[in-house]
Amino acid sequence: MNSVVLTARDLTIGYVHSRTNKTVIAQGLNLELHTQELVCLVGPNGVGKSTLLRTLTGIQPKLGGNLLLKGKPLEKYTSKALAQLVSVVLTSPVQVGNMKVRNLVGLGRFPFTGLFDSRSPEDDSAVQAALEMAGAEGLAERFVHELSDGERQRVMIARALAQEPLLLVLDEPTAFLDLPGRIAIMQLMRELAHIHGKAVLTSTHDLDLAMHTADKLWLMSMDGTITAGAPEDLVLSGSFGTTFAQPDLHFNPQTGNFESTQQPVQRVVLQAEGLADIWTARALRRAGFEVLVEGPADLPRVEVVRQNTRTTWKLLRSGVALEFDSIYALLLSLSG
Repeated sequence: MNSVVLTARDLTIGYVHSRTNKTVIAQGLNLELHTQELVCLVGPNGVGKSTLLRTLTGIQPKLGGNLLLKGKPLEKYTSKALAQLVSVVLTSPVQVGNMKVRNLVGLGRFPFTGLFDSRSPEDDSAVQAALEMAGAEGLAERFVHELSDGERQRVMIARALAQEPLLLVLDEPTAFLDLPGRIAIMQLMRELAHIHGKAVLTSTHDLDLAMHTADKLWLMSMDGTITAGAPEDLVLSGSFGTTFAQPDLHFNPQTGNFESTQQPVQRVVLQAEGLADIWTARALRRAGFEVLVEGPADLPRVEVVRQNTRTTWKLLRSGVALEFDSIYALLLSLSG
């Protein structure tokens, strides 16, 4: 059963410049984090996502309100006790020289051993378990500087897991990774929540992955408010589209994609079926065409024909028929 790990009540976050000078980023925040749940914090650049994460984990002091970790005020925890419950993976790279992966992950045991104390067999077991949970056991004997960005991120997550935390907080863990790497890390975080019982909170700019992976989204708006809910609830309520509204961009709740608000410059009739219909229509819209199923005879017409394993695109325009072997060639002709 999911249990509440972290609670924010009427929380104010921001920066203290002096005793009389403060910058408030957001206030009146009421939030909860549960075990066995992956929460993705999303929002436009500059809204204060990193500030919120640093405040929730005690790295940065709150300006007001209450933060409770397992029902106890966060400020009542010692640094050591806090590190045994909460681990953080930040975006800034850690410089470790010629350290091997297993030794770096072992640094995550500092809340139990201290930085310079020798590790016990129990610590070694915790390090091995962390490597396995992060899918990094095959990297254990490699040097950190030899790793790819995706491998390094898994190792940093393993180091955080070596603390045996109840709450794992990550700031942009998929930044600088390619698409397969981003998918793998997001799937890992979901497994850490659902299989290993962690409460996982991560910020991300990858909206599509967040919508497909998160149990809950925290939508942080430019005014500092946060709307929380399942991705589907936030789409249906209109909150998702409102948070990321731009003059030249809107969120299409039917497709789950952001689309340009610019009006199509031309219209074209498309006759196709199956995947060819979907991807040809997508390409035509990307090129600025309004795609119709039926239309006046003077409009360009595209027919997708599949014979055996060969697909061709036939274009009829101004009484002239042309045939193409690719969507790319079709678009070149239409735009010429």
